[in-house]
Amino acid sequence: MTPHLPPGSGRRRLLSHSLKFAALALALSAAWAQPAAAQAAYPSKPIKLIAPFAAGGAADTVARILAPKLSESLGQPIIIENRAGASGAIGSAYVASAAPDGYTLLINLGPPHQTVQFFTKGIKYDPVKDFTAISHVATAPQALVVPASSPIKSVADFVTAAKASAKGLSYATSGAGTSQHLAGLLLASSEKLALTHVGYRGGAPALTDVIGAQIDAGILVLSNTLPYIQSGKLRALGVVENHRSRSAPTIPTLAEGGLTGFSVPDTWVGVMGPAGLPAPIVQRLNADILKVLRNADVKAQLQQAGYDAVEASPEEFAKQLADSTQVYKSIVQKAGITPE
Repeated sequence: MTPHLPPGSGRRRLLSHSLKFAALALALSAAWAQPAAAQAAYPSKPIKLIAPFAAGGAADTVARILAPKLSESLGQPIIIENRAGASGAIGSAYVASAAPDGYTLLINLGPPHQTVQFFTKGIKYDPVKDFTAISHVATAPQALVVPASSPIKSVADFVTAAKASAKGLSYATSGAGTSQHLAGLLLASSEKLALTHVGYRGGAPALTDVIGAQIDAGILVLSNTLPYIQSGKLRALGVVENHRSRSAPTIPTLAEGGLTGFSVPDTWVGVMGPAGLPAPIVQRLNADILKVLRNADVKAQLQQAGYDAVEASPEEFAKQLADSTQVYKSIVQKAGITPE
């Protein structure tokens, strides 16, 4: 029913106001609808996935296992871009400053995502606050190993030898700030051992020197050491996490080997975005990543590469990031390490 309007200028003014109000309402409605529509249509173009380490590293390896199926699920290409340098800080800083629209993402590992700030000056982003956690993807178990020729047969032998030696024992890792390095720092402080860290530029040269008995022990990625453990060239004393690896369930944890309560957080590989990434985009990405991780071929590829697939919500991954950062910070502070 059309409302009755009085004649003359009053009627024209009322009609003009009504039209203006309707136009304003339409404009506001369109403005409110645009973000929702953009998120509902996500993704509508290719997605860049930044791996902040060189090709062949953990982040890059997992990214290339995930990308084909994730691209298929999302209906858009996933472009993997390696932005290596500064222990991952260059690539991470790039993503932290990107627009939170879901088209620039980070696949990283921790540590060193959280620990680079403790070893290197000038890191300008917060590893937790400046990122949106999307999905924990996989873990890479680490193991304490000794050469087959070593007289050390157990965790107890390792502790005894470290305390008995005037110089202590040396242990090799793939570099400073890694979970391997931090596990060694925690082992030294918790058991009051004299341990000398020998950091290499990657796991391969560290592994070579441990096999050759040039270093007393190594804390290294389990998947890299496993073939040599199985062939009898290395002896595994235990994994450093609080649970056994699914890829090598017969190897106990160090806690099971006698170091009660000892463990470091899982070495994780996960996907993140810049801070402020809209919840609908986060949920879409998380759901599609979980779908990919349930694929039998993807699981097999991850396991073959030495990773245990992990399914987690964004909230669970965010909590893991925050909690493990505090654990690493405590280890570094107790060791008296300051950024250089």
